[in-house]
This record gives sequence, structure tokens and C-alpha cells, in this order.
Amino acid sequence: MAARTDSVARYICRKAAWDITNLQLQKMLYLAQMFHMGRNNGERLMDAKFEAWDYGPVEPNVYHKVKVFGDGNIRDVFTEARRFEQDDPRRELLDDVCGKFLGYSAGDLVDITHWEKGHRDDR
Repeated sequence: MAARTDSVARYICRKAAWDITNLQLQKMLYLAQMFHMGRNNGERLMDAKFEAWDYGPVEPNVYHKVKVFGDGNIRDVFTEARRFEQDDPRRELLDDVCGKFLGYSAGDLVDITHWEKGHRDDR
């Protein structure tokens, strides 16, 4: 069963010690979803519904929940989020994604997750 998106968002924010912006969180959520799907035959990590926005994929519900922080760091507004149990295998994936990407700037994460309309790699 897919996790709640707010639970994944809170987990990522906690791993970042709340030193994360809305833009960074959006990209981290997307990367976590894609890594999970890639490793689990397309099974979704969370119940997120990403949309294509100007700076890449965005989960609108999370965006609207944290937009009050502007481009500053997010604070814990995920009051209804559930914690992952210690033995939940999704923690390992989230820890892996966080370990790989939390050090990246928002701009770098946008570059990793965003293709402009009409972009095609012919290599």
C-alpha cells in the first residue's frame, strides 16, 4: 500500500533537519517516487499526484501546504503525517534518496528532474 504523501514529505524534511525549501522538497518527493517505482516494478511509494510545472514536477497538495514559507526553509506543518515504523522497508529507500540528493541545491534538483517542453535527447 502506498504511503501518505505528507508522511514522506515529513520524513524527508526531518532527514534534512528542516533545512529544505518547498522547491527542494518537491524535487525530493519526485525522486523518491521514481526511485521506488524503478526498484519495485512500478509500485508507487506514495499517493502523490505530480503535475508538470515551470520548474519541473510538483505535488500540489504539499506545495500549497508549505507555500507559506516562500523560498525559505519549511517548518513542520505535517501535523497529520504518520511515522514510518523502524522496520518499514521504505525507510531504506528514503534514506538512500536523501543521502544521494539532499546535498544538492534547488537549481541542481530542478536540472535533474526537469525537461523543457519539446526537449529531446537524441544521443
